[in-house]
Amino acid sequence: MVLARTAVPILALDEIDSTNSEARRRADAGEIGPLWITALRQTAGRGRRGRNWETGEGNLAATLLMTTEREPRDAAQVSFVTALAVSDLARAFLPAERVKVKWPNDILVDGLKLAGILVESGQRRGGGLWLAIGVGFNLAKAPQNPERPATTLAAETQTPPPEPRAALEGLAAAFADWLEVWDDKGFAAIAAAWTARAHGLGQTCTARLPAETIEGIAEGLDTDGALRLRLADGALRRITAGDVFFGSL
Repeated sequence: MVLARTAVPILALDEIDSTNSEARRRADAGEIGPLWITALRQTAGRGRRGRNWETGEGNLAATLLMTTEREPRDAAQVSFVTALAVSDLARAFLPAERVKVKWPNDILVDGLKLAGILVESGQRRGGGLWLAIGVGFNLAKAPQNPERPATTLAAETQTPPPEPRAALEGLAAAFADWLEVWDDKGFAAIAAAWTARAHGLGQTCTARLPAETIEGIAEGLDTDGALRLRLADGALRRITAGDVFFGSL
């Protein structure tokens, strides 16, 4: 499948500490984007909650630097926009029913992690926010993490995966399409599309929060993107930040 190209500039580097860190530096220097930053190798790649993110050879590591006038709470919804775009990239090579999105920001293939998203933001001196929307996609090599078993596009298809640059061009085009949906139709349209691809809704899950760990049934997204979790006593908890696991830990 030929992946569409995008008009957003791409800065391609051989090596960087972190594409998200480079986006932050550029934002602090006044750059507004939009600009995709990608590197063949990250020496200090980061995932959510300060975790290390491995960028194995042949994998995609990229960050979109952009600005927005949205309030921080609304701007955070861009993670769901990104999840749809990343899942579109996976679905370009895999049957759609095998590709799922897991709250808050993982893309799975048959329950195994294929890609992750890290969104960071900050205030701009001239007003509004800068956003650093980072994506790590396992095209060729999977990290070893027993708690979060991973896979690669190469392991799940019969043909070689795309080169990272070609994959980024496809991702950027898909992101532009979903960004337009978000702008034109609001978060409700994004939430509906995300829910149609969601992993684990209606199932028991464990949510690890900063001060506690709770278990319940994942009911779906709230209007702002929080995960609705129904506890055993019938109470409803809104999960806005934390790690969510389905099945046994």
